[in-house]
Amino acid sequence: MKTYFLLLGLFVGVACQGQSAHNKPTSPASKSTTMTSDTTNLSQLSDADWKKRLSPEAYRVLRQHGTERPYTGEYDQHWEAGTYVCKGCGTPLFTSDTKFDAGCGWPSFYQGIDKSKIKEVIDRSFGMIRTEVRCAKCDGHLGHVFDDGPNPTGLRYCINSVSLGFEKKQP
Repeated sequence: MKTYFLLLGLFVGVACQGQSAHNKPTSPASKSTTMTSDTTNLSQLSDADWKKRLSPEAYRVLRQHGTERPYTGEYDQHWEAGTYVCKGCGTPLFTSDTKFDAGCGWPSFYQGIDKSKIKEVIDRSFGMIRTEVRCAKCDGHLGHVFDDGPNPTGLRYCINSVSLGFEKKQP
């Protein structure tokens, strides 16, 4: 069953690469969740330490380069104003101003807050060549970036919700 969901998620992720992007104007209420940034030397954390800091699903995605099932993540259809941060370390990664609905089942952004906060790595898994997106601070797997996004960048950062926390914009 686990293999079925992995293959389904992979198929939908690849299939949605050609989806057109359009903004979603509605903003349903959603709870705010974030991982508080601390001064822990993240490179010193063991797998056991990461397992204590993260939920099992967040550990599987962030530390083992997994993928959550499409259309199941908390932030796929989340439209509140604020900042999306890395669930592993609290680093600010994306703003709600750059989020759009790609129709692929995962939160999508056309650019990050700062290029130095995101690391891109060639991913040759599953017989494909893609660009993996990782948090530059904790090296957590976030998702992948594709070149089928909207203007002004033409990019689509397809990110796992479970890899993210959210900090609501203060009025």
